[in-house]
Amino acid sequence: QLQASGGGLVQSGDSLRLSCAASGRIFSSHALGWFRQAPGKQRNFVASVSWGDSRTKYADSVKGRFTISKDKVKNTMYLHMNFLKPEDTAVYFCAARTGSPYVFHTQDYSIWGQGTLVTVSS
Repeated sequence: QLQASGGGLVQSGDSLRLSCAASGRIFSSHALGWFRQAPGKQRNFVASVSWGDSRTKYADSVKGRFTISKDKVKNTMYLHMNFLKPEDTAVYFCAARTGSPYVFHTQDYSIWGQGTLVTVSS
């Protein structure tokens, strides 16, 4: 299971770090990702990371502002969000899949955590 946390209310330009803790074993063949869903909109890909190597992928909208990372000892994935904008406001979900991190459709991820709300005020 995956447990996302770290959301909150911040101002435009602020930073925030989200965490996704896994309660089960994560294998090198797994990839973990972050998705977000704004009110009334579909769930969209944000970033992903391979658990077994250094491969990462980012949505164009967050490149240069967000960084995905992992701590294998803590079995936890992070999303470091800098220069936050009001349009980053959404519920953020973490998810896991077996295989490449270079996929960004929700249906390609089989394990989902509950979301954590990020609200960025202008």
